[in-house]
Amino acid sequence: MAGGTGDRRGVVFAGLVAILAVVGIYLTVGGPGTSEETPASPAAAQRQEVGEGGASPAVPQTPLATASQAPFDIYSFLPMSKQELAAAADVARRFTEAYGTYRFDEDPGAYAQRLRAFTTTELGDELARAVSAPGTVEQNRTDQLVAQGSATVKQIREVDETSVIFVVTGVQNVTSTSGPQQRSADYAVTLTQVGSDWRVYDLQPADAGQEGDPSGGVE
Repeated sequence: MAGGTGDRRGVVFAGLVAILAVVGIYLTVGGPGTSEETPASPAAAQRQEVGEGGASPAVPQTPLATASQAPFDIYSFLPMSKQELAAAADVARRFTEAYGTYRFDEDPGAYAQRLRAFTTTELGDELARAVSAPGTVEQNRTDQLVAQGSATVKQIREVDETSVIFVVTGVQNVTSTSGPQQRSADYAVTLTQVGSDWRVYDLQPADAGQEGDPSGGVE
């Protein structure tokens, strides 16, 4: 009797284990209408949308800036007109050319007078003193120096309503007792309006700005 009862208990226990296993599997998988869905994470939702809709939508690109076909007038941004700027540039070029042209047998006063035609009164007086200095005159006569100048406006350094600074390249073809040579230098030429005319107000080596020494001609 004892053995039969033990066998029946074993069969019942085995049946309970099997039932619990089936219930566990059911709860794990989730029965219809009996379990709540856990909200998907944003990343997962995004992956799902991409998967369902195919490729992700293209991000619109900002169009590159393109040049306008309308005419562009750079002079409209300057404080003086094209004609005024051209007139000032011409004075700067002709003055630098005159500054580089002189000869040993010429009266220094005549050289100074040519420069005065382009300058303010103050700068004209300063240049006259410089080119008439005894040391400069004597050296040019000793070397029998003859210089022919030419000039080219290189760039605009600064401009406002009544003045402009040009960088001008001055070139001299020189003959002297030591033979022919060519000299070149860049100058900062400042012009200011005097009435309706442009006058050279200052002359300096270009690399010295407004703090150089304007004396002595082109050397």
